[in-house]
Amino acid sequence: MNRGSLLLTALMAGACGGCGYHIAGKADLMPKTVHTIAVPAFTNKTIRYDLARQLSADITREFISRTRYRIVSDPKEADAVLTGALVLFSSYPIIADQATGRATAVQVSATLVITLTERTTGKVLFTRPNFEIHDRYEVALDPTSYLDESGAAVGRLSRDVARDVVTSILDNF
Repeated sequence: MNRGSLLLTALMAGACGGCGYHIAGKADLMPKTVHTIAVPAFTNKTIRYDLARQLSADITREFISRTRYRIVSDPKEADAVLTGALVLFSSYPIIADQATGRATAVQVSATLVITLTERTTGKVLFTRPNFEIHDRYEVALDPTSYLDESGAAVGRLSRDVARDVVTSILDNF
């Protein structure tokens, strides 16, 4: 390798090393003053009570398993508070059996408002005012073997929201 090629390679390596790329979920761009986070129960403006109840528990679990932050129950004791509201929930058939007209697949969609605020300053660290998530589930054709999958779909939806929210907060998007 000649001297020019070696210099070019070194410059390229240096440029790439400082470009700011990182593996998703591995950058922690939160202020260094944040050590504790409170995740109070999400408010619910829909008739789907189980999703709003499950969201704060799943987000708390995700923070505990993936971050160094301590989760506290009292927002007054936290450095940051993650608030959320379930504002829309819908489920509707997307595939029907041609012979019977019964739904065989259902789409569920939810819209949330999520905000992480530094408690002492009131500074918004992260916000998603229109966070949308979707999932679908199958419905058995045979009514005798029918198993309501809506609860499992809501559970998947909640876990997906938790994973996406924590990743977004850590990556500061």
